[in-house]
Amino acid sequence: MKAPNYLLLLVSIILYSTLALSQSTIHNVFGKGVQGIAKDSSFSVKFGARFQTQYEGINTITNDTNYSGEIYEDRFYLKRARLKLDGYIFSPRLIYKIEYDLVNTQILDAVLKWNFAGNFDLWAGQTKLPGNRERIISSQKLQFVDRSLLNAKFTLDRDQGLQLRHHFKIGPVVIREMISASVGEGKNFKSLSGKSGYDYTERIEILPFGNFSGKGDYVGGDIVREEKVKLALGFTYDYNDNAIRERGQKGEELTEMRDISTFFVDMMFKYKGLSIMAEYANRSTTYSPAILDSTGTQIESFYTGSGLNTQIGYVLKSNWEFSGRYTSIIPEIITRNNRLSMVTLVISKYVVGHNLKVQGDVSLYQQENSDDQLIFRLQLEVAL
Repeated sequence: MKAPNYLLLLVSIILYSTLALSQSTIHNVFGKGVQGIAKDSSFSVKFGARFQTQYEGINTITNDTNYSGEIYEDRFYLKRARLKLDGYIFSPRLIYKIEYDLVNTQILDAVLKWNFAGNFDLWAGQTKLPGNRERIISSQKLQFVDRSLLNAKFTLDRDQGLQLRHHFKIGPVVIREMISASVGEGKNFKSLSGKSGYDYTERIEILPFGNFSGKGDYVGGDIVREEKVKLALGFTYDYNDNAIRERGQKGEELTEMRDISTFFVDMMFKYKGLSIMAEYANRSTTYSPAILDSTGTQIESFYTGSGLNTQIGYVLKSNWEFSGRYTSIIPEIITRNNRLSMVTLVISKYVVGHNLKVQGDVSLYQQENSDDQLIFRLQLEVAL
């Protein structure tokens, strides 16, 4: 099936749902989509749409012998545009979600979530793996204009398979457990050629002071201004057997396979408008990440190494937020990838929470053996 046909299918589902719900009450609330329940309560549908439009300017400070000074390049473009369907089938314990990326013409999520017993849920389909916190936070609900370099280099992203999730409480402490088995090559991967292994992910989260308001441990910034201290700790281990792509679920397909291990530690803290988030990532391979040709010359490499991301922000009562972030990436020397670092300052105005907001940031991007760059971005987020 070609990518444009996915969109045709999704539009057909939306039209069918609208007709099916024509005799039902439709609830319209800004940012919550168009919602309805079938007359016989056999299923529900919520249709949502959102987009991000962005201006980006890059000022390169060069010391090239032929040109010394600054080079400025800029663009206006559509960063993201999404359509989303979700609801339940037959029972609120059986939930579905479909999300389509209009910009890149591809399916992002197509997953069924079944609460089959107590606090146990089984997920089947394509969706985000239980990896690093920053990736699981929706791009709609980010504290910054976009995710960090750590996420760009180390995220597990989306994959196809099964996930088993469970949660329980010990006094005020909430503990969540997640395990998954997936294809290992990322979203919309179909080929069987040479693939003999899967990806296995385990994650545990500990919330020592109980749940955040409005699932705020996966929302950027403390826009609800938590009245009590809230803290979430996350630990993830991922093992990708016979990975063929440069970064596991992402990156270029390489000529050899490696077993990849990725480890994440992350935290989220919120209290009365103050938020702090930090993540550490480390990726390694069973054998050398370098791939050599017949002469012993390195021709390719898996992306291994470590990264650290820290960010802090404060939301004023007027719903303006001021935030800062520092990210450092240290690849393994053998991969011949350069060290990276980025310092970012952002100002955000939440008009209707994360559903309608304007964000502007400035970043100093430094790459080993390359010219420094000052990056300016201004972004509008609209979610219906």
